[in-house]
Amino acid sequence: MKVSVIGAGSWGTAIAHLLGSAGNRVMLWARKPEVCEGINEGHRNPRYLVDSPISENVRASTSHAEVLEGAEAVVIVTPSNTMRETAVAIQPFITPETPIAICSKGVEEGTGLLPAEVFAEVLGGIERIAAMTGPNHAEEVIKRVPSGTVVASQGAETARVFQELFAAEWFRTYVSDDIIGAEICAAFKNVVAIAVGASYGMGFGDNTAALLMTRGSAEMSRLVEACGGQAMTCMGLAGMGDMIVTCMSEHSRNRTFGHRLAQGTTLDEYRAETHMVVEGAYACRTLHTLATKHGVDLPIADKVRSIVWDDVPPADVVSELLGRSLKPEFY
Repeated sequence: MKVSVIGAGSWGTAIAHLLGSAGNRVMLWARKPEVCEGINEGHRNPRYLVDSPISENVRASTSHAEVLEGAEAVVIVTPSNTMRETAVAIQPFITPETPIAICSKGVEEGTGLLPAEVFAEVLGGIERIAAMTGPNHAEEVIKRVPSGTVVASQGAETARVFQELFAAEWFRTYVSDDIIGAEICAAFKNVVAIAVGASYGMGFGDNTAALLMTRGSAEMSRLVEACGGQAMTCMGLAGMGDMIVTCMSEHSRNRTFGHRLAQGTTLDEYRAETHMVVEGAYACRTLHTLATKHGVDLPIADKVRSIVWDDVPPADVVSELLGRSLKPEFY
């Protein structure tokens, strides 16, 4: 197939390589000309995954028109805070039937819309839109480390198209009809990973990390159900699978940021140093919009938000969380 991948960060690069390795003709949209030059001339991304060669079936361009010409499928891998901008940018160059897989992980600021809802609002056709998410660190996928993902869509045919498109010998693909649950999980686990990273940065241990992950999962499932998703999704690849790898992996920028945050590094300093977007830093703020709308209690996510955006000392947050009234495990 002719597949267009929008976004040439680490995950966009890994996906483009995955698709190109399967024999697809892949066009990768990159914001920076030097990235396109590196991919087209040297088959490497000079900014991300620099040590990993990219399939010769992948070509790159800064032009949406060139990248999307003749596309039979589109994969969106841009930061969540540019979702609407991306949808508007690609609209003139795709058909109303073109299937779209969204890998962006977050909630739109202000509206509280999930990625699929933003793209459906701009482009129409929610049935042709899928969310792809799971425990998929780009650094491992591009090296063919066995991995798995879930493709969630309200359109069964759309889910099947992307399930077959992404499937590889080392990359297992599963389908789901719970796109709401999958997208909330994709955003929420990044927030929990910041909390876990911060706990390690403060000198706490594995017990604390496990506590944060399981209680974070409980918060996540409450929000998923309140928004119309399925609680069981939180136990799958999009939920607990992605939660585990994001909270515990050395590749996780959200966990790494949390660790540095606890030691005094600011969000701006971390972004300047790594050239990466910390999705959990934005998600802890935008998920609050959904939680307020649906009346859902999110103590861990709210405390992460207070540390990142309100400069509340992490030690104060620990005291507040541990001092909460005792409750049933599930409520």
